[in-house]
Amino acid sequence: MIDDKKNLQLAVFQARESVKQGGFPAGAVIAKDGKVISKGISLGFLLHDPTSHAETVSIREACQKLKTTDLAGATLYASLQPCLMCFSATNWAGISRIVYGCKKTNNMVSKGCYEGRSDLEVINKENNNKIELIFVPDFQEEILDLIQEWEK
Repeated sequence: MIDDKKNLQLAVFQARESVKQGGFPAGAVIAKDGKVISKGISLGFLLHDPTSHAETVSIREACQKLKTTDLAGATLYASLQPCLMCFSATNWAGISRIVYGCKKTNNMVSKGCYEGRSDLEVINKENNNKIELIFVPDFQEEILDLIQEWEK
């Protein structure tokens, strides 16, 4: 759990970096075998790329760095609970765990930050590849504050 919190804190730092660069307040980190192998920020609006979420950016970088499409044994650390697209990309990459620091809220959904109210726990139960989903609430207030700052 100590590494989870440390790596999740790096994802929160990435979310702050995303905002500094004019992006959405989401950040992600992928770790495997005790090492951080990639980081991502959400610049989709700036890049005119709806798939450029922090999670997908970090997955692409990790796959390129390791020269594989199989990230089995890796953990995705996400500042926000991943959207359905990012969850699916995580699944296709074979990532074993997702650790996230802020749950999706109805307010976020109504403002268009998420595609809808899809429940990843329910979807995960139907998948062939089950991903361990872990919510670590230690950073939730910090992330919610960052989202409010970004909205201004």
